[in-house]
Amino acid sequence: MNWKAVRDCAIGTSHQNQGIPCQDYVDYLIFDDVIVGAVADGAGSAKYSDVGAKLAVETVLKCFFEINEYPQKQAFSQPLSKEEAQKVFAEIVNQVITELQKQADEKDYSVNDLACTLLIFVANSDCIAAMQIGDGFIVMRSQESEYQLLFQPDKGEFVNETTFITSTNAVKDMKVKVVSEKQEFICVSTDGLEKVAIRLSDWEPFSPFFKPLEEYLHEPVDPKEDKYLTEFLNSERLNSRTDDDKTLLLCLFNRE
Repeated sequence: MNWKAVRDCAIGTSHQNQGIPCQDYVDYLIFDDVIVGAVADGAGSAKYSDVGAKLAVETVLKCFFEINEYPQKQAFSQPLSKEEAQKVFAEIVNQVITELQKQADEKDYSVNDLACTLLIFVANSDCIAAMQIGDGFIVMRSQESEYQLLFQPDKGEFVNETTFITSTNAVKDMKVKVVSEKQEFICVSTDGLEKVAIRLSDWEPFSPFFKPLEEYLHEPVDPKEDKYLTEFLNSERLNSRTDDDKTLLLCLFNRE
């Protein structure tokens, strides 16, 4: 029994046309039966948001790695309570904010130039604890349920407005959820895929989007070598429906 995961980012056609780099970043770590993932989307209005997104994700994974290295501690192998998850995520988010501020001070620019959204999850075979600041989505499927959206994306009063990790009330506004069900599949994405993956009328996951991705993970291929996800994210069909950067982190728990 173990986790299998694959992740990729693709630059949006609007960014290609404007000569702007991809502002999304994604990565994950696997510790035995525990998987940790983080996805960040740099704010379009922030000058160095691509740097901020990368630093945010790297800081998250560094924090989880250090927690997992604690002596005599089976970090996250046991389900977290909502209160425990809230505390862990608040500490990690505060560390991310500290690292972003440090980067801004060193480079002599505003921390708001590093603004990005941030989605984090930690899961074992029986539980997922997740956190979200800003838009994007985390969708999971357990043995007990169909695809379910953990959080409704944070949309502000105006178009393209959301909360960022550098926002004043980022820690206060972060959403935290714990689902104690046997995990099968987890998908995390930035907002570039929201309108093709989520029914915006009722915020329900669109099963025909997720099912082929889950089936792909069941195939006996090496995700590091396989180009399926890269080709999917860069496909004309997808680009015709969204011109934003696109990111996917797909995770499957194999119980065989």
